Amino acid sequence: MAGRRLASRLLLGTSRYPSPAALADCVARAGPGLLTVSVRRSAGGGNAFYELLKEAGPPLVPNTAGCRTVAEACRTASMARELLGTNWVKLELIGDDETQAPDPFALVEAAEQLLREDYVVLAYCTEDLALCTRLAPIGSGQGLNHPERLALLRQRLAGSVLVVDAGIGRPSDAAAAMELGYDAVLLNTAVALAREPAPMAAAFRAAVDAGRTAYRAGIMPRHDMAQPSTLAPDIPVERYHPHKETQTQ
Repeated sequence: MAGRRLASRLLLGTSRYPSPAALADCVARAGPGLLTVSVRRSAGGGNAFYELLKEAGPPLVPNTAGCRTVAEACRTASMARELLGTNWVKLELIGDDETQAPDPFALVEAAEQLLREDYVVLAYCTEDLALCTRLAPIGSGQGLNHPERLALLRQRLAGSVLVVDAGIGRPSDAAAAMELGYDAVLLNTAVALAREPAPMAAAFRAAVDAGRTAYRAGIMPRHDMAQPSTLAPDIPVERYHPHKETQTQ
């Protein structure tokens, strides 16, 4: 991603954990490729919180959570670059407090300004194709409510790094996203608020690995009719697979 090789396709947020120790344990169990941190919402934790995150190992990517204007988001990104020493930023600009839906107009404007200032911008956006083509896209689906839209994004933006972020509640959601060919999954609450966060972090790690492996191996397409796993000896292969000349058992 942006010339950097990440250690994992599971990316993890750092808010709402029951304790700093629980967060550190989850990071160890999940082995994430990077950690996102809200500069505005974490400011009250002081340097000790950031030192904990730095000691955890994965690269830190600040986000602009809580920002509602272009100026506010860019100012927060500038503060984060100075505080954490990185030009990476997860750009969030919320347009509606109730749904937490991003403001697409302000998002594009802020992304363009930050790119001019040499930031690597990971933009938190909806799964709208026209919007994503204007951004360094992160595909955001609330869980996998619209898998057909996510599949279309993956197909049409084949050369882009796409991450499914927000609304992932179960490891099976993460596996399904990776099976669609997405590059990574970013999650937070599903681990932080689990009854046992560390085992849940490990479950998500396994799900992401399984989904990616399945995608690369080639997932069996769905058929309208049943497909037998063993062929009857007196029936030609073409009866089962009319588009295949041979089949390997």
